[in-house]
Amino acid sequence: MKFYSTNRQSPPVTLREAVMNGLAADGGLYMPERIPVIPRAFFNNISGMGIRDIAFVVADMMLGDDIESTEIRQIVNDTFSFEIPLVKVDKDISALELYHGPTLAFKDVGARFLARVISHYSASGGGGKGKVKVIVATSGDSGGAVAAGFKDVPGVEVYIMYPSGRLSRMQREQLDVPGGSVHAIEVLGTFDDCQRLAKQAFCDADLRREYEITSANSINICRLLPQMFYFFHAYASLLSSEGDSRCEVVMAVPSGNLGNLTAGLLAWRMGLPVKRFVVANNVNDVTVDYLNTGRFVPRRAVKTLACAMDVGNPSNVSRINDLFGGDFGPLSRLIKGYSYSDEDIMGWISRTYSADGYLLDPHGATAYAALHADIKPGEKGIFLATAHPSKFSRTVEEATGVKLGTLPQAEPSHRPVHPRISVSYEALKKILMSENNS
Repeated sequence: MKFYSTNRQSPPVTLREAVMNGLAADGGLYMPERIPVIPRAFFNNISGMGIRDIAFVVADMMLGDDIESTEIRQIVNDTFSFEIPLVKVDKDISALELYHGPTLAFKDVGARFLARVISHYSASGGGGKGKVKVIVATSGDSGGAVAAGFKDVPGVEVYIMYPSGRLSRMQREQLDVPGGSVHAIEVLGTFDDCQRLAKQAFCDADLRREYEITSANSINICRLLPQMFYFFHAYASLLSSEGDSRCEVVMAVPSGNLGNLTAGLLAWRMGLPVKRFVVANNVNDVTVDYLNTGRFVPRRAVKTLACAMDVGNPSNVSRINDLFGGDFGPLSRLIKGYSYSDEDIMGWISRTYSADGYLLDPHGATAYAALHADIKPGEKGIFLATAHPSKFSRTVEEATGVKLGTLPQAEPSHRPVHPRISVSYEALKKILMSENNS
């Protein structure tokens, strides 16, 4: 399988090159040259399959030309050390709980899978530059998932940039893992500033001469592809619980950088029978505006209760447009969008707990609200519950009165001090080139 750049100004590359480079040389994002269609027989039997078996079939079809099937099986089995249950919230809507992994967020899946793929390639050699530097921008849960996923991977240094004042306390503290190979960097700007700095690093010829530089954001195609697995798993779980293969399925996705939506669309292109996707934004609603108008106009993100969605220039828009060949008509018919204020989010958390006894985090609340707004009679809805409510315990308690426990907190004397940098690339480059981190 070859991978091409969405900018189409650089030659196609191998899977190894796509994974270890992260970003294409022309600044575009990598996409697979072909998207295989899964045989109908797979869907005839999917309701009886577990997530590891489903993930193996999908991964082997997409990556089997490049990685041995036995290795793919091991990577998949190591990735899914936790369950992903589908939980009914009301008569027609269920939540896919993606937060039962080590950092209580959906990004554990992609980060754990990518870490094992990078370990596979770094162990097999071929780069010739020694240590790999993984650069990550996080608006919320990516950072902790990457820190946990990569902390035991030899030969890899990880640099996680996060916007100052935008992460919850738990999200920030999950960046601190033992071992010294994961470095958190506080950026005095927004997530979009962090993402811009990361892209500058990927295009820096000086860095690339010295190191292999890659990403663990959804910029990296192998962080994105495994997110397809749980869309197939959600469909299988719904069929198993409903006992009716004829139900029309609508899936709602809380959206920031649009990685999950892109993965869902890739799954759809592989044959997953989803009738419609529903995008949920907070007030940073550039994606909803795009779906309503056909014009994509980035803008500076503002801080909200659903901080992982505080993105004003989602990079995966280029992949989504590419999937539809730039044709907005089919895209807008398949994907609907809704946006919600902080007040709306608090209201949905409160009402859902009062009516159904189900606790939502702020991100899941937007997806549940959007699905409620969009679902039609006869349809079954699934929304992605992307983070455990305890990661936003203050918001949840204010909305519902429910006190949630949090992860144990480190003693202040043991809590690392993260370097703080401006939005200047030179400040980041100085850290990346430091011999203390290599």
